Amino acid sequence: MRRNYIIFTSLIVLTVVTFAIAYILPGLLEGIPLPERTLQQLFFTLLAITVIYTIFMALERAFRKQITDERTKYTATKVLSVLEILFMLIAVASIWVKDPSGLVVFFGIVGAGIAIALQDVVKNFAGSVIIMLTGVYSVGDRVQIENMTGDVIDIGMTVTTLLELRGWVEGDQATGRLTIVPNGKVISNPVYNYTKDHSFLWDEIELLLPYTTDWKRAIEILDAIARQETMDATSIAEQEITFIGEIYYLPESDIGPAVYVTITDKGVNLSLRYVTYVRERRIMRARLNKMILDAFSKENIEISSGTQTIAIIEKKEGEGSRPPHP
Repeated sequence: MRRNYIIFTSLIVLTVVTFAIAYILPGLLEGIPLPERTLQQLFFTLLAITVIYTIFMALERAFRKQITDERTKYTATKVLSVLEILFMLIAVASIWVKDPSGLVVFFGIVGAGIAIALQDVVKNFAGSVIIMLTGVYSVGDRVQIENMTGDVIDIGMTVTTLLELRGWVEGDQATGRLTIVPNGKVISNPVYNYTKDHSFLWDEIELLLPYTTDWKRAIEILDAIARQETMDATSIAEQEITFIGEIYYLPESDIGPAVYVTITDKGVNLSLRYVTYVRERRIMRARLNKMILDAFSKENIEISSGTQTIAIIEKKEGEGSRPPHP
């Protein structure tokens, strides 16, 4: 807010000084040629910018007082900043270019020059427009763009700032680094949004059991633990799927926990599939792993390490030799 007042004060001072130079100074300095028309245009330019800045500064303050939701407040502020720049450009162009046809040519030439000289900047600006208009992601969403994953903490005019996840940290937890992603990435790359329209995802825990253990009892234990611990998340997921089913085509599927069995050369592979909240994935996985280990220990169910056991059988002298020919 202090920065806004400094800019506002600077614009007022510059406007007053320009007015004095354009309208008062020529009367005091008669006989000295001054570019009066240019000075007047400069004055009206500063005046237009000051008026537009003042109006949008007042609108921003009003929005901040009326809107309580932080994400909505942030989005409104960003939209106002874009409109402010747009109105300023239109005002400046209308002051300096009087002929309407010339105005079109002016914007065309300037636009073409900018597009050629600043291709990446134009692409990133176009990406920011796409993000705001289509809602590819918004502040607070968890996204993956190319190999970059993180929580969106800011969407600028040309770049998006992410609080990085994973990296050298196991699980979906922050590393502390800020990742700056050009907005143009959304035009040419897929964007994976973990939290758009819903707050859950599916996760799996893989367990390899030796054939000698009671794998049927293991399935019962896994299913019981998962249903007990994911009951709330599953209920919320069912409600959210019903809601987003009105927006997208979603084939019917079972949301509840399930255990899938695969036969391998090293044992029986059990895959526990369950629903969890996006931001609690690692917490839920750790809790389930602890409960599974405790339950398996009580039932004497072994978990294989995935290694192979090689048995070496020594032959006694004379064993395995062919009998002599008669």
